Amino acid sequence: MRISDKHQKITQAAVKVFARKGFFNARISDIAKEAKVADGTIYLYFNNKYDILISMFEDEIGKTILQVKLQLDKEDDPRKMMEIFACHHLQLLEDKKDLAEVLQMELRQSNKFMKEYRNKKFIEYIDIISTIVKKGQEMGVFRKDLLPGIVKRAYFGALDEMSRLWILTPKPPYSLTETAKQISDLFLFGLIEPELA
Repeated sequence: MRISDKHQKITQAAVKVFARKGFFNARISDIAKEAKVADGTIYLYFNNKYDILISMFEDEIGKTILQVKLQLDKEDDPRKMMEIFACHHLQLLEDKKDLAEVLQMELRQSNKFMKEYRNKKFIEYIDIISTIVKKGQEMGVFRKDLLPGIVKRAYFGALDEMSRLWILTPKPPYSLTETAKQISDLFLFGLIEPELA
């Protein structure tokens, strides 16, 4: 088995174990058992459980960036692009439920990760939003007085909170498509009725 294949096999096993047991309760031996490798094999690829978590995060964010950029390249309207980003982000909850749970819940409970790790891939991911905002401003579609850096964090924050709701609620009250559309509409058009704006 190639090194990259075994590395991926271990991270995929870790996703399942972390989702099932939680990051802090999971042991290296649990991951090894799930991956069907010896415990010592894990240490050939990773220093510890924390290292596996970081690797998993980087791998998945990298894939997500490529996928969302491919979709956005087919669209020129920044309003539609905002909705595409929202749809793609929320679709991960359905396509990769275990992974979404690990990234959404377990990752945040790791103070070490939150304080010490500066993930360039994550910044690149949310910068996609500010790039869309800048494009909209250049086209005269979005307000020029808004700071793209603030918009990207507010927009991502709304999507992130809805992701948390989906993970914590057995039967979410909204569909993923409806949620993406509502968040996009709220940011694009606000709460005020058009005739009152």
